[in-house]
Amino acid sequence: MNTAFHIAWRYLFARKSHNVINLISAVSATGMAIGAAALILILSVYNGFDRIIESNLSDLDPDILVTSAEGRRFIPDASLVERLESDGRISSVCRVLEENVLLVYGDKQGIALAKGVDSLYEQVSPLASHLTAGEFSLHFGDVPQAAVGVSLAHEMGISPSFLDKLALCYPRRGAGIPLAGLSSSLGSVSVKPSCLFSINSQTDAGTVIVPIETMRRLLDEPEAVSGLELRTAAPAGRKLFRELESDLGPEYRLLDRRMQRPAIYKMMSYEKLAIYSILIFVVMIVAFNIFGSLSMLKIEKSGDMQTLRAMGADRKFTRRIFVYEGWLVSLAGLAAGLLTGVGAALVQQHFGVVKMPRGFMISAYPCLLEFGDVLLTAAGVALIGFLISLLAASGRE
Repeated sequence: MNTAFHIAWRYLFARKSHNVINLISAVSATGMAIGAAALILILSVYNGFDRIIESNLSDLDPDILVTSAEGRRFIPDASLVERLESDGRISSVCRVLEENVLLVYGDKQGIALAKGVDSLYEQVSPLASHLTAGEFSLHFGDVPQAAVGVSLAHEMGISPSFLDKLALCYPRRGAGIPLAGLSSSLGSVSVKPSCLFSINSQTDAGTVIVPIETMRRLLDEPEAVSGLELRTAAPAGRKLFRELESDLGPEYRLLDRRMQRPAIYKMMSYEKLAIYSILIFVVMIVAFNIFGSLSMLKIEKSGDMQTLRAMGADRKFTRRIFVYEGWLVSLAGLAAGLLTGVGAALVQQHFGVVKMPRGFMISAYPCLLEFGDVLLTAAGVALIGFLISLLAASGRE
């Protein structure tokens, strides 16, 4: 048995002559426990919100987007589309054509991303579950219709219940600047708003979805697409992504969901890192209580240390006793914090005990416990406890 550890273990549970040492040690362990539990709970709640955001984005973004490696638009090869549609791992292949356009509705104007989609998109897209008004339909007989982001609709006064049509404008191909003004060089198509949808603030404020035939007529691109949206039968893994990338060749570029919206996913990762850094810094401050308790314990046990040195123990051995002592205090708090944090996170995840304020789309705070967060918390708190103990034990005796 490690003699230094055995002595530290005895010191941990032995009565001290000064009760304040026991009190400071208890406060230290409690602080570490609260810090560890808070880390797990807050990271789990953040994971829950991330899952909601990713779920909403997945209802608009495909699992894999195929674009041209050289230009913004391309004419898809029929054999390529047939090969993708016959792949059992791919459940749907939708043609899309996107472009920034000028919107005109009544006396109001605005810039938005117009996304033209084919008829299959209307059938397989989960967008209908995000409607705030109207019915998701892009055709009413021969009349093209549009789904409009709710924030954009509110800004321009667009409503599915109104009879006014929404005009999409885009410069005609080869048009110069005529004497009559810029407006005469713009081509336009009109669509009837059929519904409003809400995905996230960025999408809601600047997205209109229309039939792809309407976009092709506006852009004067009878067969072009800006991409092929692939939805997979199972979650798209790296293996499938690499195989498709190799199969399609260098003339095509494949984008997974994170590559389609890199700014959003990077922001979520950075925010989570910032939250972890702030909380671990709080744990570090709490851990300095261990420094105080060890300093006082060293004074109280100075006679024992002199006895050990008389028996042949060196300074390295006696310092190791106090390192173990401080680390045991921090590990005790860590163990209690992990049990509390994991238990509370699982209860919230499955039962939703803590409710959200009224007016939100979810009734309870979302929570998703991830094993990686538990490991990261345990490693961070244990390392801080060890370093603080090492610092306290290395002082003058």
